[in-house]
Amino acid sequence: MKKADKFVKNAAGRVVPTIVNGREVIAFQGVGKYKPTHTGASPRVPTSADYPKDGNKIVENLKEALSKAGIKDGMTISTHHHYRNGDFVSNLIFDIAAELGVKNLRWLPSAAFPCNEPLIKHLESGVIHHIEGSLNGPLGNYCSHGKMKGMGYLRSHGGRYRAISDGEVHVDIAVMCASAADMTGNANGILGKHPFGPMGFTKADVKNADKTIVVTDTLIPYPCYPWEIMGSDVDYVVMVDKIGDPDKIVSGTTRITKSPDRLLIAEYCAKFVDAAGIVKDGFCFQAGAGGTSLAFVKFVKEIMLKKGIKARAILGGNTKYQVELLKEGLTDYLLEGQAFDLETIKSIRDNANHIALGVFESYDYHSKGNIASMMDAIVLGSTEVDVNFNANCVSHSDGRMLHGIGGFQNCMMAKCTILTVPSFRDRIPVIKDKVTTLVAPGEMVDVIITERGICINPLRKDLIEATKDSGLPIRDIHDLKAEIDAICGTPAKPKLTNEAVAVVEWVDGTILDTIWKVEQ
Repeated sequence: MKKADKFVKNAAGRVVPTIVNGREVIAFQGVGKYKPTHTGASPRVPTSADYPKDGNKIVENLKEALSKAGIKDGMTISTHHHYRNGDFVSNLIFDIAAELGVKNLRWLPSAAFPCNEPLIKHLESGVIHHIEGSLNGPLGNYCSHGKMKGMGYLRSHGGRYRAISDGEVHVDIAVMCASAADMTGNANGILGKHPFGPMGFTKADVKNADKTIVVTDTLIPYPCYPWEIMGSDVDYVVMVDKIGDPDKIVSGTTRITKSPDRLLIAEYCAKFVDAAGIVKDGFCFQAGAGGTSLAFVKFVKEIMLKKGIKARAILGGNTKYQVELLKEGLTDYLLEGQAFDLETIKSIRDNANHIALGVFESYDYHSKGNIASMMDAIVLGSTEVDVNFNANCVSHSDGRMLHGIGGFQNCMMAKCTILTVPSFRDRIPVIKDKVTTLVAPGEMVDVIITERGICINPLRKDLIEATKDSGLPIRDIHDLKAEIDAICGTPAKPKLTNEAVAVVEWVDGTILDTIWKVEQ
C-alpha cells in the first residue's frame, strides 16, 4: 500500500494526494465549498447485560484492560494530551502493545509532545504504523525525514473531533486519563492528586470508540462528580501510580514574553483591536498561549481598565492572565477547552463562571455553528506567513514539521483573526512569497502584526477604514517584506524531495496541503 497516491492540484493550488494510507480523501475545494452529505459515525450498540451489575469495572492493570478490549494488529488507539509534556500513559500503552506482539497500530492522539519521543522505537519496530494527530518536536522531525511507515495526518483540534464523529476515523480503543474516577468510570480532570483541567478532547472518543478505558491515579467512591466522562460510556477502569505531571502542562510557550520586540508586537495588537472598534463593553475574544499572545492580554486589560469596560467571555486554552481578568471582574466568563497552567485548573474547579467546554461546541466545523466564529477577535502566533496572507504554524522554513497544528485552523473562523509574528527569527524572514506549508488560507487571515508594522488583508476594507487615522504603523505587506528581506537577505528555499510524508487537513475534512520529505 502506497502512503499517498493519485495527486491532484487543489483549489489552493497545492498538490495533494487523493489516497492517503489506502483511504480515498477529498482535495480542498475552497473555504465553505465542501458540503457533507453523508451520515456520521454509528457506534456499536452495547447492552448492560455485558457489564457488572454492581458497576465495578476495575481491572488489574492496563495490560489486562487492553487485552480485554481486544487489542490486535491494525487497530486505532486514541489518547488525549491534557497533560501536554507531562503525559505518562501514552508511551505505556505502546510498550504493552509491543509486549503483546501487536503490530501496525494507528495512534490517534489529540496531540503528541517531546515526552512521546520514546515512541519512535515503536514506529521503528512496526508496533505503530503511523500517527494521525498534532505533532510537536521529535515525532514531527521523524516524520519529516520520511521514516514513518504511513503518512502523517494533521488535523486541527476541531478537525479531529469532526473526523471521529463524522465516521472518517473509527476508534477501536480509547484510553482516557482522568485525574479522578470511580469504579464504574465516571471521571473528571479537576479532582484527585494530579488534576489537569477540562477533558474536552476526550468526548468524541468515548462516545464513538468500540472500547473505552479510563486510567486514573485517584480512585474515589461512587459517584465521581462532576463527571466529564460518564461511566455509561466506559468499559474498564485502571489504577496506576501516576498518570501524569501537571507541572509539565506549563511550557515555554505559555509564559508572557520578555522580548522587547514581541512586547511591541503585543502592544500594537492591543492598540489595533481598540482602534478597529473591537474592544468595547461585552466583546468576546481569544488569545493563544504563546508569549506574545499573553502579552496582548496584558495590554488589552490596560485598555479595558482605562475605558471602564469588561468582556462578556474569553475563549481558551486560557492561562493565569485570563484568570486574573475573571477574578477582577473584567470578563463575565472564561470558556475553557484546555488548561494551560495550574492557576487555570484551580479556577475551573472553584469558579462557576469558568466553564469547561468540549471541542464540539467550541471548534467543530460540522456542527450547527461553533463558539470560535462568535469571537470578535482571536490572536495567534505563526511560524510563517506570506504576501497573500496564507499562514503556516506546523513547519519551519527548512520544511521540518516541529509544531502542533492545535486549534489554529479553527480560530480562523473568528470575526477578526490576527497573527502576531516577529519580522524574522534567527535572521530568517517570517514573511515569505509562499508559505512552506499551507495551514490557513489567506482569505481567513485578517491582520498580520510585526514589530515593524501592521498589515491588513485587502479583503478587510472595514478594518482598513476603521484604523486609517489611528497613528499605528499600517503597512503594505509587500513593502514590509522588502524591508525585512533587505535586512536579512532573501532566504534559501527549503530542500525538499518529491516524497509526501504527511498531509494537512482543512476543518471540513478536505486535504489542504502536503508536507514533503526533507533532504537528509
